[in-house]
Amino acid sequence: MKSHSRPLSDHRWWETGVIYQIYPRSFQDRDGDGVGDLAGIETRLDHLVTLGIDAIWLSPIYPSPMADFGYDVADYCDIDPIFGDLDAFDRLLAAIHSRGLKLLLDFVPNHSSDQHPWFVESRSARDHPKRDWYIWRDPSPGGGPPNNWVSDFGGSSWQWDEATQQYYLHAFLPQQPDLNWRHPELRPAMMQVLRFWLDRGVDGFRIDVLWHIIKDAGLPDNPLNPNWTPDQTQRDRLIQLHSTDQPEAHQIAAEFRALADSYGDRVLIGEICLPDDRLARWFGTQDQPQVHFPVNFHLIESEWKADSLCRMIANYEQSLPAFGWPNWVLGSHDAPRIAARLGEAQSPVAAMLLLTLRGTPTLYQGDEIGIGEVTIPRDRVRDPQDLRQPELGIGRDRSRTPMRWDASAHAGFSTVDPWLPLGDDWRTRNVAAQARDPQSLLSLYQTLLSLRRSHPALVIGDLVHLDSANDVLCFERQHGEERLWIALNLSDQPQPMPRPQEAAQATSLFTLLCSTSKPRPLDGTLAPNEGLLLQRRKQS
Repeated sequence: MKSHSRPLSDHRWWETGVIYQIYPRSFQDRDGDGVGDLAGIETRLDHLVTLGIDAIWLSPIYPSPMADFGYDVADYCDIDPIFGDLDAFDRLLAAIHSRGLKLLLDFVPNHSSDQHPWFVESRSARDHPKRDWYIWRDPSPGGGPPNNWVSDFGGSSWQWDEATQQYYLHAFLPQQPDLNWRHPELRPAMMQVLRFWLDRGVDGFRIDVLWHIIKDAGLPDNPLNPNWTPDQTQRDRLIQLHSTDQPEAHQIAAEFRALADSYGDRVLIGEICLPDDRLARWFGTQDQPQVHFPVNFHLIESEWKADSLCRMIANYEQSLPAFGWPNWVLGSHDAPRIAARLGEAQSPVAAMLLLTLRGTPTLYQGDEIGIGEVTIPRDRVRDPQDLRQPELGIGRDRSRTPMRWDASAHAGFSTVDPWLPLGDDWRTRNVAAQARDPQSLLSLYQTLLSLRRSHPALVIGDLVHLDSANDVLCFERQHGEERLWIALNLSDQPQPMPRPQEAAQATSLFTLLCSTSKPRPLDGTLAPNEGLLLQRRKQS
C-alpha cells in the first residue's frame, strides 16, 4: 500500500474527526408532535460527546412540503416550522460549537420543491424570466416525454404541465423539479445559499446527489442497460450516461470548493455514487480542488466476505489521488440498517472495521446501539420510493425509525406515538440500557472512538499488510513506531488469527486494545464473529 505519513498537526479536522449523521425527524422530539426537532437535538448533544464523535451532519431541515422528507426544498434559507426556526438553529449551532463539535448541513442543489417560489414563477408562463431556471422541453416529435430518462423513484423523469404545454425534468419525484445549472442566473443564486449558511457559522455541507447536478445539453436518450434484471429498479433499466456525471459538473464542484475555502476551515462532502475511477475525479486536482471527499458507499455495497472486502479496500485506496483523503460509510438514511443487512452478530465486527480503516468514518444515528430490522406496516409506510415501487422491498422507512433513548414511553423519543414505529425491541435495545452494559455495542463504539483519540495510527496511520484468509480480514495501521493490527472474523466459525509475518510465532508480541467479544487470553484464534485490535509491543 502507498505511504501517506504526515504529522498529525498537518491534518485538518475533517481528516482526523468522525462524522455522525442525524436524521432530524427521528432523533428527539421536544415539542410533542411525534417528529424530531432542533430543540430535541440540542437536548441530546451530551450523548454525542460521550460517544466521542467530532462533527454532526443534519439531513435537510429547510421548509418543505415533505414529499421526500426535506429533500424537496421550498426555501433554502430558512427552517421548516416542524423543526423550529432560525433562532432555534442558532441556539443549536452555538451549543454544538460550545462542546467542541462541528455542524454540517445537507445542501440539495440538483432540484427544489415544486412549491419553491422559483418553480412557481417558472411554471407560470413560458416567457417568465425564471422559466429556464428549470429544465423544460416540448414533447417528442411523436408525442410523449422528450427522451427515455427514468426517475430514480420509477416512471418517466418528465412531468407534463398542462397549463404551459411542456414537460419539466425531475430526476426524483415530480414534486422535485431539476434546477438548470446551465442558466447564468441560477448559479449565483445558489452560491448565495451557501454564503447564507457559511456566514451563519456552519462548518460545511454534505452535497446531495452532486453527480446529478447538470445534464447533457442535448438531452439524448440514455442507453439500455444490457445487464438489467427484473429485481432491479426501473431506473436501472438504463445506463445514466447523459443524465449524470457530466464534465461540466466538475467545474461547479470546483466553484463550491473555492467558496468554501474562502471561509477557512470548512468541508464539502459530495454524495456521488460512481465506480472508483470516476469517483476519484471528484477530488479535482491540487490546483483546482473539488469536494474534500466524495462519499464512499463501498462498505454498504460490497459483499460482506473477507476476500471481497479486501479487494474493494485495496482498489479504493489505489484509486485515490496523492492528495485525496479516504472516507467510509456503513449506514445511512437510505440504506438498510447494518444489523439488518449483516446480522446482529456481525454488527460489532462492522463497527471495528469502520473505525479502524484509514480515512474519515461517518456513523448513522442508531447504529451505535444496533437498531436492526424494523417492520413497517403498509398503512404506516411514508417513504415515496416504497410507495411507488412496493414490489422491490427497497423502502427506506426501516432505516429512519426513531432513536431509542430509554425504556420509558415511546422510548424517550417523544411524549406521543412517533411518526414511524420504533420496532419490537426498543425496551431493551436503547441508549440507557446499553450505557449500563460494558459489553454492549454502544460501549464498543465508545471504546473504539476513544482509542482513535489516543492512537494516532488509527487516525492518520498508513494502511499496510491488507490481506484476507478464509473468512478473516486483517490489516495493519502504522504511524511512526506505532503499529496496530486488526483481525476481523466475518464468519460464525472459529478461525486462526493471521498476524504480520514477523510475528507469526509470537502472540506475546501484542497487547490487546479491544475485542468485539468478552475479554479473553490471546490464543492465536478468532472466536466466531470476533474482531480484535492489537498493538505491537515495542522491542527493547
